[in-house]
Amino acid sequence: MKELVVISGKGGTGKTSVVAALARLAHDKALADCDVDASNLPLVLDPEVEHEEEFSGNRRAVLDATRCTECGRCAELCRFEAILHRQGDGDERPRYAVDPLACEGCGVCARFCPTGAITLEAACTGQWFISRTRHGPLVHARLEPGGENSGKLVTLIRQRARQLATERGLGLLLVDGSPGIGCPVIASLTGSDLALIVTEPTVAAQHDFRRVAALAAHFGVPAVLCVNRWDLNAELTAALEADARARHIEPIGRIRYSASFTRAQRHGVSVIEDGDSGSVADVETLWGRLQRPLVPPAAHQPERELRVLQGGKR
Repeated sequence: MKELVVISGKGGTGKTSVVAALARLAHDKALADCDVDASNLPLVLDPEVEHEEEFSGNRRAVLDATRCTECGRCAELCRFEAILHRQGDGDERPRYAVDPLACEGCGVCARFCPTGAITLEAACTGQWFISRTRHGPLVHARLEPGGENSGKLVTLIRQRARQLATERGLGLLLVDGSPGIGCPVIASLTGSDLALIVTEPTVAAQHDFRRVAALAAHFGVPAVLCVNRWDLNAELTAALEADARARHIEPIGRIRYSASFTRAQRHGVSVIEDGDSGSVADVETLWGRLQRPLVPPAAHQPERELRVLQGGKR
């Protein structure tokens, strides 16, 4: 099985739109949406959930009021102001409580509480799903507002997607990675066979492309480049591609600007299913060129896997 992860140095480059289009073209594959902070692939693929589990990304402090002597040590030490101090009326003593939204689960309050009134407990910060879509199985997630990620949930999604693809004998795992260069991106990228970097011809995107290209190189993941909306600035597109070649990253695709991408999103489908002929041709060309870095020479590749990665064609 091969694993292709689609990433971008910044949000808004069209990464998920490209993934949805490739999902329509590829055969015999599993899908993983690792952009768990803003999971948009399900909006296009209309998944039918088959399995759901809660995700605990961090811990939160819980205060037992029956054991609390109200010494105030926890409030004094908490750097996140997560210990609420409510002054009582009349002869009542001050009351302490934990603000679950402010608590970072660092454990300092529990460590120094003299009576052991504070403990750390796992906190549910989201859910992850295995779903059925018209383009194959999808593993995805949803974080609660403010839910902790830090790559843990991304790692879980990839592990479950790999397991699913292996169990079903699928030849390709197509991953919608997280944007940026932080922990979720590292968790999306490491160990994959190929990274497709989707960028756009803007100064900000050029800067962020360099950062994510350096990240892929650091972890030894080969990468190729696609410039989305390239015709908005042909000069900067050429500069991006020259920069990529200098970094040993092959530019393999250009996708023109087209309102059909927005129309397809509104209809909940990919541009392959509801796009103009030019946009469809651009994505099909990209998918065809992806075969070169993904597929080793046929003499060293099992016939079935080669057929899978080439979209089912012999």
